[in-house]
Amino acid sequence: MSGHSKWASIKHKKGKTDAARGKAFSKLIRLITVAARQGGGNPDNNPRLRDAILKAREINMPADNIDKAIKKGTGELEGVAIEEVTYEGYGPGGVAVMVDATTDNRNRTTAEVRHLFSKLGGNLGENGSVAWIFERKGLISFDKGSVEEDDLTMIAIDAGAEDIQTSDTTIDIVTSPGDFDRIKDLIEENKIAYSNAEITMVPKTTVHLEGKQAQQTLNLIDSLEELDDVQEVFSNFEISDELLESLEQ
Repeated sequence: MSGHSKWASIKHKKGKTDAARGKAFSKLIRLITVAARQGGGNPDNNPRLRDAILKAREINMPADNIDKAIKKGTGELEGVAIEEVTYEGYGPGGVAVMVDATTDNRNRTTAEVRHLFSKLGGNLGENGSVAWIFERKGLISFDKGSVEEDDLTMIAIDAGAEDIQTSDTTIDIVTSPGDFDRIKDLIEENKIAYSNAEITMVPKTTVHLEGKQAQQTLNLIDSLEELDDVQEVFSNFEISDELLESLEQ
């Protein structure tokens, strides 16, 4: 699995701090609003909304905040017009980078994203320049050593997972988007704890990075994720577990 999934797990843990949670609230409120606007306010019939609500509950967002965000999306409450926009470009070492954002001012968001790409060793590309490198997949990640690997593998295979990938520190189950909820529910029924579970963009090919380029790439991704309008950043970089751990510290 690419370094993206390992970095995502670290970001998930870092996101438990109060400061990060406050920023995550505002981002998820936008995501819930957009999902409700596009697919309706019933999470049972709107997988994207259901996923956003689950993420909101993971960081203990009050139910009232979630309800208001849904109603803004369905038009039951007034709110600013929010649109989705995706940016594509290249980072240090030629890694592919995709940025999903929700914004009430496209010009502002574009300028902020372009500035970070230019400042931190990358360049913003045209639509379609790197999207072909990624596939939308369900990804369920586990800390290696905290689960019984053979049992997890058998459950994943029997459930119809597409792939099981391991590194020195993580185990990743890859699913189709349509099978994600079913397989995640099965893992929870078996009381197996995962570190992160999401529908994400998984790269078909990866670029291995070392040293300075690895640090620059992580700085770019981290800085992009800090932007208020940015929801998700995907990349196809790959770095060793040891290097990732040393850089994260």
